[in-house]
Amino acid sequence: MAGLVAAALTPHTPRIGIEANAPDFARGLIDGERELGARLRALSPDLIVLQSSHWVSTFNWYVAAHALHEGVCVADEAPDLIPGIPYRRTGDPDFAHALAARIGEAGIPAGLNTSPHFKWDYGSLVPLQYLDPEAEVPVVLLPTVICSDLQENMTVGRLVHDTATALGRRAVLVASCALSHKVVRGPELWPTEARQEMDHRFVALMCDGAVDELAAWLPDYSREAVAEMGGRPMAGLIGGLQTLQASAGDLTGRQFGPYGQSSGSGNAAVGLWPAAA
Repeated sequence: MAGLVAAALTPHTPRIGIEANAPDFARGLIDGERELGARLRALSPDLIVLQSSHWVSTFNWYVAAHALHEGVCVADEAPDLIPGIPYRRTGDPDFAHALAARIGEAGIPAGLNTSPHFKWDYGSLVPLQYLDPEAEVPVVLLPTVICSDLQENMTVGRLVHDTATALGRRAVLVASCALSHKVVRGPELWPTEARQEMDHRFVALMCDGAVDELAAWLPDYSREAVAEMGGRPMAGLIGGLQTLQASAGDLTGRQFGPYGQSSGSGNAAVGLWPAAA
């Protein structure tokens, strides 16, 4: 079956960027991402489309159209945690061009990122290290667009599915973002109890495949839980899930590893796929 075959929410805290340096309280997040990655790869995807909270575009949806992603990632905001991690992964220029065209046809400002000087952000790099440690699956990156609203992100998520279907690709859509993200100084600190409760409800709805309920609640959740990047990557994920559910029927989900903290943010690795898969 072409189109989306799964979608996932993944943490990317820079504290797990170098596994040997990760604090004990974050190691469960690494284990969870590894388990999630194994489950996603078992679905034999042709590519991963990842929307990162830390590749930020102000106006336009630039789709990374590189045939080869290669460089060194430095976490600008935390160079002590990620001072430079090399990466080398295959891209999918045909898919990137087709997706950018569909986004533009939908009346949304879009373009291509083909700059040979472009370097990955840690929101892109960190989860892929664990989801696909051998770099076997081609990757296309999407930014988080400041001028976009939640509905626009949902539309782009749906267009990922439509593009994959048209090209005969089996794709996995990944939202690289935290849940609650009212960050504070102190890596060991948790979100408030109220925000933790909202995060747990969000994860439970994902695991139940309750896509319509997630879509309806997202604006309130994003505001009250202070979701990362205003909930935009989550909205893209939900849009993709809507089309996956429409084409494949009931969805099922699972949380991999624990719910964990990082400087007041809440994090979890969660994947969804057709119940029959």
